[in-house]
Amino acid sequence: MVTPITAFYAGLLAVIMLYLAFLVSMMRKKTGIGLGSARDKALLQLSRAHANFTEYVPMALILMLIGELNGVRELWLHLAGTILLFSRLIHAYGVRHHSGYSWQRFYGTLGTFLVIAGLIWLDINLVYR
Repeated sequence: MVTPITAFYAGLLAVIMLYLAFLVSMMRKKTGIGLGSARDKALLQLSRAHANFTEYVPMALILMLIGELNGVRELWLHLAGTILLFSRLIHAYGVRHHSGYSWQRFYGTLGTFLVIAGLIWLDINLVYR
């Protein structure tokens, strides 16, 4: 079965993930730190931006795929994908540029959690319709 909506957002999110990985690699080359962060603040922030992205995005995409395969309306899938995309962008920016609280991290996290929770709700309701 074709899943063009999930594929579209997965592709866009993969570009962001590769960009974050590239930033980590370049910082590792610059600092000479091959593993861990050696308490280098900039490397730790970049590594956490990348790691946090890879911790949450796969589950959101899996839930999106399940929804798309089971007939969730395209509008809901595009809404989830768009919110997830922008949430992960602003979250990564916030982690990279702020060591403590930032509105970008807060709303990026909130948006990501809302998308995952919404997709869980949609997927569970598919079972009982």
